[in-house]
Amino acid sequence: MITSRIRPALAVVAFAIAVLAGYSFEPEEKVWEISGPVFGTRYNINLVLAEDRARLDELAAGIGGVLKDVDMAMSTWREDSELSRFNRTEDQSQWFEISRPLYEVLSAAREISELSGGAFDVTVGPVVNLWGFGPEARPEQVPGDNALAAVLENVGYETLELRDDPPAVRAESRQYVDLSAIAKGYGVDAVAEYLQKEGVNAFLVEIGGEVWATGRKPGNQPWRLAIEEPVAEQRQVNRIVVLADMGMATSGDYRNYYESRGQRFSHTIDPLSGKPISHNLASVSVIAENCMMADGLATAFNVMGYEKAMALATRENMAAYFIVRGELGFESRHTPAFSSYIVD
Repeated sequence: MITSRIRPALAVVAFAIAVLAGYSFEPEEKVWEISGPVFGTRYNINLVLAEDRARLDELAAGIGGVLKDVDMAMSTWREDSELSRFNRTEDQSQWFEISRPLYEVLSAAREISELSGGAFDVTVGPVVNLWGFGPEARPEQVPGDNALAAVLENVGYETLELRDDPPAVRAESRQYVDLSAIAKGYGVDAVAEYLQKEGVNAFLVEIGGEVWATGRKPGNQPWRLAIEEPVAEQRQVNRIVVLADMGMATSGDYRNYYESRGQRFSHTIDPLSGKPISHNLASVSVIAENCMMADGLATAFNVMGYEKAMALATRENMAAYFIVRGELGFESRHTPAFSSYIVD
């Protein structure tokens, strides 16, 4: 069950991409925050509305319903979700009917997989589980080469086939699909679409660091957001951006990891090698026309590493911001398309 909390947004919320302070309220409007747990993380939604508790309660309930629907479609942590039921299907060569939202996410995932040359792959779930970053418990030891090779034999986004009408999926060989690198972004988009249909003209939606912003705060102030310095022990701003009618997502290796025998293992797995990433790219943020694509692209770029990701993002005119570990500390670089979002 998804429960929400409503309160005036009077303080900065600490998350990977944080809304900065500085609200300027006009008498008829305030910024209200609706928040709660979801997808193993939290959602924080800021709405610009006149005070109306009944209306806020109605919106909070609607948001909860939207997020519940996404969870029931795409969660690998729920045994009764659509995705979990497909993952448990013995004969996946037969068409498995799915909801339109799940079809849309699988379609977007395939587009990102093809664009990135397989750096993004939703069938990498068994490898993620093997390394201890999925619903299963963390392994007692680091997986060996033989174990990795055995699991990688069945990994490959190309094995999934989609049907548009009616929406369905099937696989050449049995697959375990994991949408954790793109489903939060879709959840952000779904909430944003719901709020727009409800006539809310200014809001910011954040789920686990993935965001969408629309309109402006009272006083005609833009939504200013911070990209964090990729340091696990503290929260420090690296760059401020302004966002309007766009989604932004960040992927990095500095929050979710574990150490074994003095070596750190990131939760981001390279589908091609089956191993956690180990390059010098610490964090990448992507701005796109929807948060689902921003979410998936950020993960793909994080897997690819700075040089390949920068080349691809520049070629495709994508807005991407990279924080790289250099000899003297962090170095920030971005594509030309990202420049217009930066606040000097």
